Amino acid sequence: MSILTIAQAAGLIAAKKLSPVELTKTHLERVRRLDPQLNAFLVVTEERALADAKAAEARQMSGALRGPLDGIPIAHKDIYNTAGIRTTAHSRLLQDNVPARDARTVKKWAEAGTVMLGKLATHEFAFGGPSFDVPWPPARNPWNRDRFTSGSSSGTGAAVAAGLILGGTGSDTGGSIRGPAALCGISGIKPTYGLCSRVGILPLAFSLDHAGPMAWTAEDCGLLLQGMAGHDDEDPASVARPVANFTAELGQGVKGLRIGVVRRFFETDNRASDATLAGIDAAVDFFRKEGAEVRDITLSPAADYHAVGYLLMITEAFTLHAPWLRERFMEYGELFRDRVSLATMVSGPDVVQAARRRRVLCREMAAAMEDLDILVSASQMGEAPRIDSVPKWANMEKPSFTMPFNVTGFPAISVCTGFGVAGMPVAMQLAGKPFSEPTLLRAAHAYETATPWRSKRPAMAA
Repeated sequence: MSILTIAQAAGLIAAKKLSPVELTKTHLERVRRLDPQLNAFLVVTEERALADAKAAEARQMSGALRGPLDGIPIAHKDIYNTAGIRTTAHSRLLQDNVPARDARTVKKWAEAGTVMLGKLATHEFAFGGPSFDVPWPPARNPWNRDRFTSGSSSGTGAAVAAGLILGGTGSDTGGSIRGPAALCGISGIKPTYGLCSRVGILPLAFSLDHAGPMAWTAEDCGLLLQGMAGHDDEDPASVARPVANFTAELGQGVKGLRIGVVRRFFETDNRASDATLAGIDAAVDFFRKEGAEVRDITLSPAADYHAVGYLLMITEAFTLHAPWLRERFMEYGELFRDRVSLATMVSGPDVVQAARRRRVLCREMAAAMEDLDILVSASQMGEAPRIDSVPKWANMEKPSFTMPFNVTGFPAISVCTGFGVAGMPVAMQLAGKPFSEPTLLRAAHAYETATPWRSKRPAMAA
């Protein structure tokens, strides 16, 4: 069986041309065969998966399917609590942690009929990686297993790209959905802050954390997001508003959309690779030829957004971990404990000034987008580096392309735009106004369906 998208599989299941049980068995076999080379899974829940699939097949045969996610093989990043199933955050400190209840989004996907194949590798507590001194090895990139996946949704990026699952959960505090999506050549969307509940998801930084989906296509991300979004009284950041139809605008093309290109981010502030630049330029040309209004815009330097976001991230993370850091410091991996401990050098006035500057940057981006629908930037500098060459302080060396949209909370998606000189994926980032996910997915889908990149999988996945 060739690797299907969620949309393709859902259509076949609805037409009774594909058995959820056979689909699940196929993906479990792929996990058995390929994951020893990737380390994408921390736990494979085969018994649970087959039970989920049999229940989905019973609904299929009785005409009671719950929607397009019913019978779809997925897995969860291992910071999402799963009742009765180990949830470790890829850390020695939680290696025996078995939650009593599901995260809210895990429960919502289960209620939509998804088939859970297991739990996926992350960076330690969604921040410290790639680490080689924790109980489980880091996930590897299926395009080249000597290369990095980015993080921290590393296992999800690898598992989707290799076709082990059709979709999975990620979390994004500074780019942890969009980074792995870019380096693994898939699609990943960080929704608007507050759109998806974070209850039951182990936090990194409360004011920056987002939950969101990762899949092969933007269309699939929209289907998964439909099953995740919604108000939750237990999450104080959750927004009480009706859930949009995230796939409603797919197929409408980009004609009439107003698109701003933030060139300073990826040409001046942190120059992207030639292949990344070429991919963005080609995408911008496509949007323009298809009838979008495209113009360059200027925002504050990417370093301003990055400095604010990074300072808030490490101080909020340190606040969460301080009790354990005092008592169990050496049980953390080196990368996590050193990166988070940097917060001890941050003063109270520093935090106040970062929060103050954040409000200015939020207002700036909102003003810039008053007459725009989409912003275009890069997702990552270029192709994935070697996994053994990622510096400890990589997040501080150059400003991030993804952090600006964690600082503001605006939605953003990473979309593959081709391949670089080493044959590894490169990508662009599209961002939108708050709660404009249908339009964002519309633009991403228009580009994906007009270009050949979704037809190419890693060689190991063929």
